[in-house]
Amino acid sequence: MSASVAEIQRRVDAIADGDAILSEVYDFLGRFVAYPSPACQVAHTLWIAHTHLMERWDSTPRIAFLSAEPGSGKTRALEVTSLLVPQPIEAINATPAYLFRKVADPEGLPTILFDEIDTIFGPKAKDNEEIRGVLNAGHRKGAMAGRCVVRGKTVETEELAAYCAVAVAGIGNLPDTILTRSVVVRMRRRAPTERVQQFRRRLEEAQGHELRDRLAGWAVLVQPRIEFQDMPAGIEDRNADVWEALLAVADAAGGIWPSTARAAAISLVAQSKESTPSIGIRLLSDLRVIFGDREYLSTEDLLTALAAVEEAPWGDWKGKPINPRQLANFLRPYGVASKVIRFGSGTPRGYARADLYDPWMRYLSASPECATSATSETRGNLNGHSVADVADVAHLGEAKAERLNA
Repeated sequence: MSASVAEIQRRVDAIADGDAILSEVYDFLGRFVAYPSPACQVAHTLWIAHTHLMERWDSTPRIAFLSAEPGSGKTRALEVTSLLVPQPIEAINATPAYLFRKVADPEGLPTILFDEIDTIFGPKAKDNEEIRGVLNAGHRKGAMAGRCVVRGKTVETEELAAYCAVAVAGIGNLPDTILTRSVVVRMRRRAPTERVQQFRRRLEEAQGHELRDRLAGWAVLVQPRIEFQDMPAGIEDRNADVWEALLAVADAAGGIWPSTARAAAISLVAQSKESTPSIGIRLLSDLRVIFGDREYLSTEDLLTALAAVEEAPWGDWKGKPINPRQLANFLRPYGVASKVIRFGSGTPRGYARADLYDPWMRYLSASPECATSATSETRGNLNGHSVADVADVAHLGEAKAERLNA
């Protein structure tokens, strides 16, 4: 009897060691996926673990594997993920009805793995409005998707649960409604120096499912002890929604994971802020540089200066330089309008620096110098931990390195 109790305790201890389990998942992923950075591998590991604790979260982040070209490892990332998450649903060309029924499955919440997501947001996006609704709304617990159902001559409404974990992969970009709710992994084709092992599902399934089951067992034990800590400085609003569950997983696992996860979060959030801005943000940024310390500029002078900005779209906007009406249309949503300005004896229409100050303050960093400094500081430190800690995740990478160098 005592041996049996000892064996049970040994198994409980093994399941409860979240640090070791996450490290093994991290290592397993790294065998087959060439990540653009260690921070992305850390985020993927935490995202997989969070899918086993879905009832604990108020919000579930999406994870989006995106690339500029095919053959960059996006599909492979989803294939490996499918071995490690609960109830995986590989949804290529899935119908809305299928997804709705799967999310409402009494057997448990699925984890939707949606490949070729670019087809959902392409030229025929209207044909996929219901799927877009699931992806947009389903990040929040309790989210429901409303539909109209025709039964005979009667049109009835119904609400179907939409909350579930979703991973997507595709070429190009995604709408902000998805990107701002996602951990974004910008995949690249492997360089000649980057080596990964070939993935054969039939050969890796047993180990993947063993890790999945250990994650599930650990999740059951740790769920009552999940706590939510304050976000690192600079991670707020939507970014906080994205990272809250992932950092809670890291804290529950302990070991090196709390500091490593926060370093990864700061790194990836900083990268997301440096991604291609909206055209409105680009315009505000260029106007701030053009104005310099001047209080007023005529519309004509502004348009001439905008057209001269290198690598900007203003000199060739739909085949022609941007015109006064287009400039006014861009600025109107920000509460900025042109006015009559006196220059000497002339009274041309133009724009005042004072009118632009509010959108500059709200949508841009305080100053170009501050923005550069803040980004460097964010990337460099987190309560004494360097983002380089992500690349030095000691025992996380050791097994992988040994295998690849063997």
